[in-house]
Amino acid sequence: MRQPAHGGNLAWAAALAGCPPDAILDFSASISPLGPPNSAIAAIQSQIGNLKHYPDPNYSELRLALSHFHQLPPELILPGNGSAELLTLIGRELSQLAATTLITPAFGDYYRTLAGYNAKVLECPLSLVTCTERSRSIDHWSLVLSEAVGAASRREVLVIDKGQKTKDKGLLLNNPHNPTGKLFSRDSILPYLEQFALVVVDEAFMDFVPPNEEQSLIPVVQEHPNLVVLRSLTKFYSLPGLRLGYAIAHPDCLAKWQLWRDPWPVNTLAAAAAIAALQDTEFQQQTWAWLPPARNQLFQGLAEIPGLQPQASAANFLLVESQESTSQLQQKLLKHHQILIRDCLSFKELGDRFFRVAVRSQSDNQRLLTALKES
Repeated sequence: MRQPAHGGNLAWAAALAGCPPDAILDFSASISPLGPPNSAIAAIQSQIGNLKHYPDPNYSELRLALSHFHQLPPELILPGNGSAELLTLIGRELSQLAATTLITPAFGDYYRTLAGYNAKVLECPLSLVTCTERSRSIDHWSLVLSEAVGAASRREVLVIDKGQKTKDKGLLLNNPHNPTGKLFSRDSILPYLEQFALVVVDEAFMDFVPPNEEQSLIPVVQEHPNLVVLRSLTKFYSLPGLRLGYAIAHPDCLAKWQLWRDPWPVNTLAAAAAIAALQDTEFQQQTWAWLPPARNQLFQGLAEIPGLQPQASAANFLLVESQESTSQLQQKLLKHHQILIRDCLSFKELGDRFFRVAVRSQSDNQRLLTALKES
């Protein structure tokens, strides 16, 4: 069976481990272990009878729930069949520009969607980004391109035409960054809205950052027609099987995307689960209380294992550098312990000396740490 490019491929892992898929302890997919929320399950059950009807193509109730959640007009919100569908639409949009600057290492789906539309990619390694703030419980990193990249950016992105700055490039990044978990400060991203024709910020993991620490650009979307923010409802609420995400952007941009896609991308059950989950403040508070101590337990345990060096993270996963082959380590853990970690072979800058693990319950974390010590 082909090596997976994403985490969470339990069929592949079970075939390698020689066990049923439900016997695998999955650290490869960065999904909260606390969900799905009971409220979402109840909402799904309540909508079974409506499966005989088509969904509302405008998703009015879902967009209204999202608008209340973010305090934004509904016309700025477009639900989608997971972030992957919305990324495909964004790839088509970015391909119409001269090039797209991509912060690397980058999520593989960014390359997929850009390659699908033959978009030119300008890679900017994360090693050229600097850290400036450590004043809070979560480090805030400043997105500052190096002088070399900045000079190229000035030549390629900004072209003087009759005294006016003409922008012909896009910028695509995620925040918190995957796979490193770094959290870029909002203020450090804002200047790039003046330098690029289109800025896309994938905030798939921003929900895991407590409200008093989060650095979302959603509050400034209305001020910047060239800004698109992507969100996922599947990771925080443990609903990856439902495939649900949304984009927040200028209404003209979203109206154009509507014409590019299928009429019913979000199913009835997914929409109902999302509406319920957004209103479940108890689950949200529970998640923010669970993550910091569980993440610290996993970080400290990994740091104590010789040959492993975890990186601090603002998200629900940790990137770990290893002195041995991580693809070999992955196979050992599967065959001997039925534990799946995420190798980083799909991140070409990281290769076979890094792996990524989700933060799970303290008992699951301890099981992983024990297995790593024995491997």
